[in-house]
Amino acid sequence: MFLTVLGCSGSIGGPTSPASGYLVEVEGMAPVVIDMGPGVLGALQRHAVPEHATILLSHLHADHCLDVPSLLVLRRFGPRSTGLAKAPLVGPSGTAYRIGVASAEVPGAVDDLSDTFEVSTWDVAPELDLRDDDDEVVLHVRAGRVNHPPESYGLRLTSTDGRVLVYSGDTAYCEELVELADGADVLLCEASWTHEGEHPPGIHMSGLEAGRVARRAGVGRLVLTHIPPWTDREAVRAEAASEFDGEILLAEPDLRLDI
Repeated sequence: MFLTVLGCSGSIGGPTSPASGYLVEVEGMAPVVIDMGPGVLGALQRHAVPEHATILLSHLHADHCLDVPSLLVLRRFGPRSTGLAKAPLVGPSGTAYRIGVASAEVPGAVDDLSDTFEVSTWDVAPELDLRDDDDEVVLHVRAGRVNHPPESYGLRLTSTDGRVLVYSGDTAYCEELVELADGADVLLCEASWTHEGEHPPGIHMSGLEAGRVARRAGVGRLVLTHIPPWTDREAVRAEAASEFDGEILLAEPDLRLDI
């Protein structure tokens, strides 16, 4: 299982990175894209065929999903659109409606995604098996609710050889994330600010809190992501290191990890 960072800027696209988007690849399986914020589709084209990707959305804030309508255009009208099978699109409840509103031609309309996507939702089916070309399950995905204003999920991806990648999505510090990340080989974890100062509760984590999750969950490596352009990345890393003594990486575009 390989993880490639497509975009990692928090809350908005930054001067050096798209907003949130991550590519997961397993041999013989269609590529998986976790979140698809602004700029991610362009980055994805450097690494995989976008039309073939399975799309998993942690939540429906704009910085995590607004390149899906652009992928919809590519799947409908691009050079590979003829005979293209529907792609899985999985997200919170209301995903088809919310993406359909963003993609609609006129105000008040809702675009019907069903010609290009097979849409399902984590609230109905929180576990998903992804298969290879021989129809063998090669990746299991489990979604767990986390603490963020809209309906939001962290994702735990487990390969058939037992390797585990956990993505926090956007979340404040919560026990649900510690449980979801238990024993993960890699925790891809948001850290949107430093711990000092006043922050609104129930939205994001500091570097210190991300490190605390990693320590309590006993993960192998911590990758800090979703750091906004106005936050000091090295300060966030230093905070995480005060809680977690394992390897800590800062996410950056095109970073590729063998999970």
